[in-house]
This record gives sequence, structure tokens and C-alpha cells, in this order.
Amino acid sequence: MKKLLRIGLPIALLMPVLAMAQSDFDGTWKIDLNKAAMPDKPDVFVLQGGNYHCKSCVPAVNVKADGEDHRVTGNPYYDTISIKVLGDQSIERIEKQNGKTVAVSKMTVSPDGATAMIEITDSSNTNSDTATYKETMTRLGKAKPPAGAHAISGSWRTSKMESVSGNGLMLTFKVEGDNLSMTTPAGQSYSAKLDGTDAPYKGSSGINRVSVMRLSKGTIVETDKHDGKEVKVMRLMVDPNDTRKMEIIVTDSQRGTSTLVADKQ
Repeated sequence: MKKLLRIGLPIALLMPVLAMAQSDFDGTWKIDLNKAAMPDKPDVFVLQGGNYHCKSCVPAVNVKADGEDHRVTGNPYYDTISIKVLGDQSIERIEKQNGKTVAVSKMTVSPDGATAMIEITDSSNTNSDTATYKETMTRLGKAKPPAGAHAISGSWRTSKMESVSGNGLMLTFKVEGDNLSMTTPAGQSYSAKLDGTDAPYKGSSGINRVSVMRLSKGTIVETDKHDGKEVKVMRLMVDPNDTRKMEIIVTDSQRGTSTLVADKQ
């Protein structure tokens, strides 16, 4: 009997240590902009005859460019858009949801028409301060817009993310048993089982449900949803050779696929 007790005691002492073992996902991660591969889907705009048409938006947007709010349907993040022409090379786009501004973006085309700068103020995170983004876009195809069209008209692809405010780069994960929790400085959070069961997603105007599935020790798939409809899928993969690095492949219903690299802080 004493022999059994002597064997059992070390095992009993070890069990709490095993239960407390950290997941490779645990901790705060920061996205490295220098290693980001931008979305592969081009943005296609036409501004002509007083009308603004975003052909690449899902669903497509077609509104008057008169600076007034115009109702649009089918997008999880906004239900009105206003387009204001600021000059021959620049416009401002304001998106709102339920009367509240969720994003303001300014697009300015270079004098030669080959590139454009996008400056975005994002208020879609409902529990924190706004996030800011700046990115460079490159025109695809012809260097000039069609005759009579505004300079923004044409097909564009994001070539470089110039800057993102700190609250848009950080995210924290914690795995406890079969549950994953996520928080960001931007006020987004969730706590969900790792079996694909839907759970509430807090702090976003465009995402209200989430499901996460653990595929392996170092791979988790997160699916973000709005009213049951898939908005974005993220495949999070911790590098088995360097567990302080994570690759995140993002497939977004609005912008296509991009690849991010995050470093554990």
C-alpha cells in the first residue's frame, strides 16, 4: 500500500503542472506590417457623371457623389455611404451604421495617376478609440482613368500598408482547456469553445458571432460572422520551429485574401 502511495503522490503533484501548461497561442501578438502580404482582390471604382460606383464592393455600391448619406444594403459594416469630391485627385467616403459613423476614408491619387494614398479612420470597434490606417494603392492596367472620369476611376490593388495605429496591430489569446479567448486593445473580444460552436463576438459593428476550431496543436481556424453570414475566416498557425511567430491567413468576403505575420510580445 505504501509503495502505491509513493508512486501515486508524484503523479498527483504533477497533474496540476500539466493542467497549467501553456498553449503556444497564449500571449499578446503584434502584426509586423513589413511582412504583410496585401489582399489579392483589386478594388474597382468608377466616378463619372456625378455617380460613384464601387464594382468590387460586396454587394456592389452605386450612389450619387453629392456628399449626402445614401442607403445601401447587404454589407455587415455599414448601411449608408456618402461620397464627397474633394478635388480632381481626391474624394472622401463616409460609412455609417444606424446613423453612427463607422469609417471615414480619403483617397488621393498621385499626379501621374499611377498610385493612390488611402487614409482611413475606423470607428467600427465599438468599445474603444478609433483606429487609423494608411495604405498605398497601385493602379492596374491603364495609367489614366477613362475620359471624363474622376482620377480614382479604375482598378487598384493595395501594394503597401504604410501605417496602422497601435490598437489595430495587437491581439491577445488565451487557451484554457477546450476554450479560446481573444481580446484586442481596440475593444474586440470573444470566448469560444474550440469545437466550432458559435459564440458572441463583442466590440465590432460588423461581426457579432464567431466560431473557432482547433485543427492541431499549432493551428486554429476562426470564422467571423454577422447575423449568421460568414464575413471573414482567419487561419492562425504558430510556427513549430519558432513558437514566437504566427502566420495568419485572412480570407475576407470584402477584400479577398491576405497573409499577416505576428510576433509574440
